[in-house]
Amino acid sequence: MSYATDLERGVMVPAGKVELEGNLAAPADAVGIVVFAHGSGSSRFSPRNRFVAGDLRKRRLATLLMDLLTAREEAVDQRTARLRFDIEMLAERLAAAAAWLRTGPETAGLPVGYFGASTGAAAALVAAARHPEHIGAVVSRGGRPDLAGSRLDDVRAPTLLIVGGADTVVIGLNKKAYRRLRCVREMQIVPGASHLFEEPGTLEQVARLAGGWFAHWLPAAGPGRETGK
Repeated sequence: MSYATDLERGVMVPAGKVELEGNLAAPADAVGIVVFAHGSGSSRFSPRNRFVAGDLRKRRLATLLMDLLTAREEAVDQRTARLRFDIEMLAERLAAAAAWLRTGPETAGLPVGYFGASTGAAAALVAAARHPEHIGAVVSRGGRPDLAGSRLDDVRAPTLLIVGGADTVVIGLNKKAYRRLRCVREMQIVPGASHLFEEPGTLEQVARLAGGWFAHWLPAAGPGRETGK
């Protein structure tokens, strides 16, 4: 597994009273940007998310991999595992990141999408539901979209749920969330893949599916777009 790093630079993303560390890669010819919402106990250095991000950049999509918790909060979360399940707070921080990107010199005007893993998928869907006019597409990898609860009813961004075929419990949770979504939606099961998509070739399938989804929906996102029922 390998990924590109030459285009990335470190950034600090303002999110309310805190600043969050991130890695931004924004090619000059980008047609959209994808913000990564990592899962429980992970970070912007997640090798799986970085692999997908590298593939997205080959499709002219800028990427922002960011920590959703500060270093101090991460230390608390390592002891309590509480903050990683604070979906509303994580969603607020994703929304702040999208707002920051809309004003940045490298990213202003680029349609924004969310790529969420595990609990990050729920945060991405809640953030997309809160600001439907600003989010062009959502992809969940091995996610817990069910944790978005009633917010699923308000998601308008086209949403792709990707689940491993061997991840049987999470398949059921994704099917439950899929039935509740009212937006353009699709669910893809990667045969033989476990929750972390560690089996040979499975993460490549995730990157292909996510890349195709974002490449299709993000360039079309803009004022007056139809992303609803």
